[in-house]
Amino acid sequence: MVAYLKTQHETIKALFVETLDAKNADDQQEAFTRLRTLLAVHETAEEMMVHPRVRRKIDGGSEIADARLTEEHDAKVALSELEKIPCGTADFSKALIHLQAAVLEHAEREETEEFTLLEEQLDDAELAKLASAVQMAERIAPTHPHAGVESAFANFAVGPFASLLDRARDALRGTAA
Repeated sequence: MVAYLKTQHETIKALFVETLDAKNADDQQEAFTRLRTLLAVHETAEEMMVHPRVRRKIDGGSEIADARLTEEHDAKVALSELEKIPCGTADFSKALIHLQAAVLEHAEREETEEFTLLEEQLDDAELAKLASAVQMAERIAPTHPHAGVESAFANFAVGPFASLLDRARDALRGTAA
């Protein structure tokens, strides 16, 4: 589970660089679409499966999970705003750089606080179940940020509907990643 999520963090880092280094607005839009989709899906799966597990299984887990959820909410707000800015503009690049810094700091905190504790305190069977649960959650996760839907309950209640709408919108726009 931890290796899987860390690999996604590395992919997210690479997609930030690819989006920032794109040669033109069209290439930037294509890279950003992949970045936005992975961020939305990845964070939703963590909100549904990882943070609740940290809250239940780790001493002091509630404080750790609450801090990560606050960071994820802020990132969703920033990502939603970024979606409104045209690619290929200085404003887009500036906003993307700010989001990149926040997301990379957030990922570092997850890896050093949550992931380390989960590896230390859960056995291999529990970690394997959690990995499967994360991958299942990703299959139903929205592809766009939905600020205010950070709790596991909200993601289970609203997430599938939001995901259906997001995926339909992506298909109509031809932007499915």
